[in-house]
Amino acid sequence: MNISVVTIFPEMIEVITKYGVLAQAIKEGIIKINIFNLRDFTKDKHKTVDDYPFGGGPGMVMKPEPFFNFFEFYKENYGTPYVILTTPQGDTLNNDLVKELSKKDNIVIICGRYEGIDERVMNFVDKEISIGDYVLTGGELPAMVIIDSISRFVPGVIDKESLENESFNTGLLDHPHYTRPRDYNGNKVPEVLFSGNHKKIEIWRRKMALKKTLEKRPDLFLKKELDLIDKKALIELFRELDTNA
Repeated sequence: MNISVVTIFPEMIEVITKYGVLAQAIKEGIIKINIFNLRDFTKDKHKTVDDYPFGGGPGMVMKPEPFFNFFEFYKENYGTPYVILTTPQGDTLNNDLVKELSKKDNIVIICGRYEGIDERVMNFVDKEISIGDYVLTGGELPAMVIIDSISRFVPGVIDKESLENESFNTGLLDHPHYTRPRDYNGNKVPEVLFSGNHKKIEIWRRKMALKKTLEKRPDLFLKKELDLIDKKALIELFRELDTNA
């Protein structure tokens, strides 16, 4: 997968390419991250990327020319990309959208700044994406969130079994996790995890995931199609609730 970012602060994006799972994926050639400085596509000596808005108003607007120059260059060298603009008015990023994006081979993410981007640049944009109902000073942080979330679904980046069991992929929040020590200041790990009975452990984990989802994200639970393990886990959960009542 090829992901490119066009920004006026390339150093911000470079950070995520140097650490963790994404850095390893880049090293192994599974994902390629290209970072382009928008100022390199200006033609004036001051490398100007913004100007005053027509009609007046506060702030500055990002000029169209550098973006048009960038996309002309990009298409000649990398082909036609799927273009994302990070913006508060876009579709909210979620697991389904991330999966969809992970299937694209060639993505460009535009990082806006100031009061916004000249509307004519929207001719290149395929998808506007927001990471939440709030405003940031620029699109770099959302771009990094998008890249990180997409990368996890690219084959070879994350172990398939781990990915399948993560929150949202199962339609539920994740179950609790424990490691050594077995007893820490009187806080003990549930005994079922030491039983060696994998069926019991699976039921317990699903039960805890269902309980957590019901308590914290009932909206997810209402969308969940229950399988046989879910039903068995719910029966155990109801029995426990009845016993403790």
